[in-house]
Order: sequence, then C-alpha cells, then structure tokens
Amino acid sequence: MSLIVGIDIGGTFTDVVGYDTDRKKLFVTKVSSTPQDHAVGFKQGLKRIMSLAGCKEKDLSLICHGTTVGTNAILERKGAKIGILTTKGFEDVLVIGRQKRSSMYDLFIDPETPIFLAPRRRIIGIPERVDSKGQIIEKMDWKSLEKALDHLIREEGVNSICVNYLFSFLNPQHEQETKKVLGERYPGVRASLSSVIDPRFREYERLCLAAFDAYIGPVLENYLKNIQTVLAETGIRGKLQVMQSRGGITGFDTVLEKAVSTILSGPAAGVVGCNFVGQVIQDKNLITMDMGGTSCDAALIQDGRTVLTTDGKIDKYPLRLPMLDVNTIGAGGGSIAWIDDAGGLRVGPVSAGAHPGPACYGHGGTEPTVTDASVTLGYLNPRYFAGGDFDLNPELAARSIGEKIASPLGLAIPDAAMGIHRIINAKMADQLRLISVGKGQDPRKFSLVAMGGAGPVHAGELAETLSIRRVVVPFSPGVLSAFGLLVANIEHDHAKTAAIKENQADPVVFNEIFRELDRVCSDKMEKDGIPISQVEIRKYAEMRYIGQAYEIEILLPEGQFSRESIGEAVRRFHEAHEAIYGHHDSASPVEFVSLRAVHSYSPAKPVFPRVQRTGSLSESKKGERNAYFDSGKSAVKTPVYDRWKIPTGERIKGPGIIEQEDTTTVIYPNHEAHMDEYGNILIEVR
Repeated sequence: MSLIVGIDIGGTFTDVVGYDTDRKKLFVTKVSSTPQDHAVGFKQGLKRIMSLAGCKEKDLSLICHGTTVGTNAILERKGAKIGILTTKGFEDVLVIGRQKRSSMYDLFIDPETPIFLAPRRRIIGIPERVDSKGQIIEKMDWKSLEKALDHLIREEGVNSICVNYLFSFLNPQHEQETKKVLGERYPGVRASLSSVIDPRFREYERLCLAAFDAYIGPVLENYLKNIQTVLAETGIRGKLQVMQSRGGITGFDTVLEKAVSTILSGPAAGVVGCNFVGQVIQDKNLITMDMGGTSCDAALIQDGRTVLTTDGKIDKYPLRLPMLDVNTIGAGGGSIAWIDDAGGLRVGPVSAGAHPGPACYGHGGTEPTVTDASVTLGYLNPRYFAGGDFDLNPELAARSIGEKIASPLGLAIPDAAMGIHRIINAKMADQLRLISVGKGQDPRKFSLVAMGGAGPVHAGELAETLSIRRVVVPFSPGVLSAFGLLVANIEHDHAKTAAIKENQADPVVFNEIFRELDRVCSDKMEKDGIPISQVEIRKYAEMRYIGQAYEIEILLPEGQFSRESIGEAVRRFHEAHEAIYGHHDSASPVEFVSLRAVHSYSPAKPVFPRVQRTGSLSESKKGERNAYFDSGKSAVKTPVYDRWKIPTGERIKGPGIIEQEDTTTVIYPNHEAHMDEYGNILIEVR
C-alpha cells in the first residue's frame, strides 16, 4: 500500500487526513495541538493516521504540511533577531513607510510600519548605488560592508540579514556580492535578498517583504528541521512538502529559499480543498467561508480557479506576495456579545478563546458568545459537541445571555440569542460581499461552501441574505484544510518589474524576460523532481492606466509573445477594470508594470468513491429538539439526523439539524437538503 498524508496544525487541534492510493480510501483524525513543541503533535497525528490506515513506516510516501509558524512568529513578535543593509541614505525607509493612516482621526495611533523588525541601530546604509536604468554608478564600498556585518553579527548578535539596495530589482549584482561576503565571513547567518524575494519596484513594500523573510526564515528552518528529525526517528522516508501562500506545495529545501511564502499556508489549504470539492460536484464558482472559534476566513473561487492577490497584509503591514485572496474577520463561535455605550447590541471581535471559552463550556467563562447563542437556540447538541468529547451546559449559556444581554435590553432570552446570531451573520454577510461584490462579482452566481466547526450552522442564513441558491457542506468540513494539502499542485512563480508602455511594447523584450522567469521556476521544479515536460506554464502581467497607483494582474495569452498578444493583454485589462471598478477607458494609454511566470504540476489526486446509502430517512433520525428560527415566536420541534446514516438523495425539508463529529449543519425553514453520491450535503436555499 502507499499512504499520502496531509497535516494541518491549528491552535487547538492538529487535523490529519490520509489517503491510501492503492485502496482509494480516505482516513480522517484529529489530535490536540502542542504549542510548546508542534513537532510532538505532528508525530502523534502521524502515528494515529497510520494506525487507522493500518500502514507501516515504509508505506508512507508523501507528507504535505500546512503551517502557521511564520504567521505566529510575526504576530507574536517571536522571529529572529535581524539586521538590515540598505543603500546609504535610505536607512529610514522602514520607519517612514507610506504615511498611510488606517484611523484618520486617531491622535494616538501606533506606528503602522513594522519597526519591530529591526531598531534603527540595526539598519545600516552601505555606500553603493545603482541608477534607475540598472547601471552601477557607485561601486560597493567593501570596507563599509565588512564593518557593518561585523557590527551587526558580533556586537548586535543578529542571526539573519536582510539586504535591500536601491534598484536591485534591475541589477542584483551588489546584493549577490553582499551575500557572498556574508557567506565567507559568517557561514551560519541567513541572507534574504530583496532581488530574490521580491524583484519589483516600490522600495518600502520590497523592503518589508525581504525583512519579513529574514525575520521568519530561521524560525521556519528550525521548525522544519525538527519535523524532519521526527520523521527520521520514526523511520519514515516519505517526502515532506510544505504549503505556500499561493495555494501550491513545494519541497523542504525550496520553501526555505523564500520562507515568507508560507505566511498564509494554513488558510490557503482550506481554499484549495474547497476548490477540489467544487470540481467533484462540477461547480466552478464558489464562495468559501471557514468559521472557527475565533475568526471567519472567506475566499472566492471563480471559473474553477482560486483568486490571488499581490496586495495582501499581515496584521497592518504590507505583504506584497502572491497569495490566495483570503479575507479574515473576528467572527467565530467564541466571539463575545456585548452592549455598547449607546445601548446597542454588538458581537466581537473580541473572543473568549479556548480558555475559559464560552459560558456553556463550564470552564469559568461568563461572557455570552455566539456558541452560547447557538446552544440556547437549540442548534447544538449539548451532549454531542465536538463528537461528544465534552458536554455543554445550556443553563450557563442562558444565564450569561440573560444577565448580560436580554435583561439590559428588555428581551426574552431566545430573542437575545437570535439577535446575537443576526448580528454575527450580518458581519459575515458584509465580509462575503467584500470578496464578491467588491471584486465585481455577483454572489448570486456562486455556491457557498461552509467549513469549520461553526460554518455549517450559519451558512444557510448567510446564503439567504445574499440570495445565494446553494450551500455545500463538504464530507468533513472540520478537516478540509488538511485534505486540501493532498490535492494541491506543486507550484512556483517568479516576477520581475518591467515598466513598459503599451505603445512601446516589444515582443522580443517580453519573450526575453519570460525566458529568464521560466528558468528560475524550472530550476525549482527540478529540485522538486518534476520533469519540465509535465509542467503547465502560465504568464501574467500587472497592468494599469498610466498615472494609476495600483495594478490589476492579467492572465496573458499562451505561447510566444507577439504584437497580437500585447493587444489581447490590453483588451483583457480593460475588461478586468470594467468588472472590478465599473468603468474603463479604451482611449487611455496602458502600461505593463511587472511580468510573472507561474509553473504548476498537478500530481495524482485522491479519488472520491461514490457512496450509495440506502434505507429510509427515519433510520437516520436521532430524535427531535426544540429550536428557534424567528424572533418573538415559540420554539419548533426540529428533527435531528445522523449525517452518516442519511440515504443518498433523500430530501430533508427544513427546519432540520444534521449532526456529525466535527460540525453541526442547520437546515433553516424553506430550505431543502440532500446528501449527494460523494457524501456532501447540498442545501437548496429558497
């Protein structure tokens, strides 16, 4: 047998999915995460899935891993101690930033540039200069460079260096020479070159990305080496692949060359998993929502392709990196409901977390949360939460809502709980509009895919609010991110600034640039052991009207560039501008800002076995529970079903509740659900 495994480490649980490629069989499990040493939870999850599959160490051929180590290092300020080398005279770029203010009228706003990465004493300017044409007009001052390196490493104790010279994206010679000198003098110190990490114009954004790479690089390297040690000690020789922010996986060595590419590793896997489910049910247009305990992640899948952005952020800092366009807000089961100074009901963004958690957990929490509201409304089974791992206390939930919300507002407790649900649903509906309507897309043309422990509880009402006609609840929504790791492509990309106006565009120049970009991507594919003949190559250009400050990425025609290709690219740009902003101007000149090559290899994917469950719907019924669906109205006796006993194709008219180990699906009145032949719940919203 041959087993491939996907492991996604979260804050509370480590999700593990295994697929036996010979028997075409899927295995799913969860183990507790071990924040003190994630490698321990990784090892436990691996052993559990191998036991379920009945395989030995030699049978494990591939391990795909999604990690939030880089993200957490930045958010918790636990990255490496770094130094930054810049062109002399540009030492304050990191501090100055773009002078943007997220809160225009806040007189006491905190700095919105990542100055925590390196204090001013660890940012040193080196005498050297490249002009705007890429010509060297001042040679490197070697003595100054050596003195700077000695100071940073010997006196400041840094273990990672970011190198960001002016116009290095046009001529990287000085950055490459700096890395060579660093390697000769201090072999163990990491170097992150901006000409490698992000060879594009805009100094501040390029510096941020290179500095973040230097900051998380040593942390990620140590973490992945620990994982490799665990595998070696266990006797596992399977390949280790790591998820990148753009939704593709790559090998251990390759990902360390650009550590910053893993920052959105975890959420990206969930979106990839949703896209695969869409392919199985033959639905190419999806809106994904992953609602957990603290937050809700939402993304768009259009025409069977995940949507990327190069204008992302982490915290409040720019992250100019190709990544899946995932929008995150503080809306989860643990989001706390509260009353503001004006007497209005608010929900979130503060969360009760895992400890003490919602009041119904019985761990000392007293603040009412969304989960408390779900229990009070009758949606959740107090004796079958998280597969029955622990009981919920409905009395504590009702008391918390009554004291903190219902009594001050003069409401009945069920009405207050309904209000909590409606407010959190309104926040998530705005989030879904932002990623759809805000991108020029009509949500009515999409299906809504619900993930996470809380997603299927709220999805039906969200779909109704947005006039979405179908909700999809995958076979195991709580571990879909781990499954996404198994269906991801091996993917590499590389970009380069190319400031070329439409009327000056020369196909020869374009083809030369793409040959250079293809070479970089091909080298990485070769390291992953992928023959170039099996690689799909796509080409993109970031384009804008001359004078605009922001660009739109456009998919370019296949093959060699020609005059016709340039004309087609401009036409596609006008169409994209119209779709996103509602207008375009065919008479305005267009310019190409940067070019990008993307190389992708699609390995063999798991095959979903068709399941034909027979029997009657009554056999899957677990009982009935009183549940509320309208304010001011009495509870309704609502049938409760066991998901894994529902006959294929059998219609369930709402209201109804479907329970499984990792989530609960609520079918609201006037909605109708059925189980398809692949085990997905499809809900028709009327």
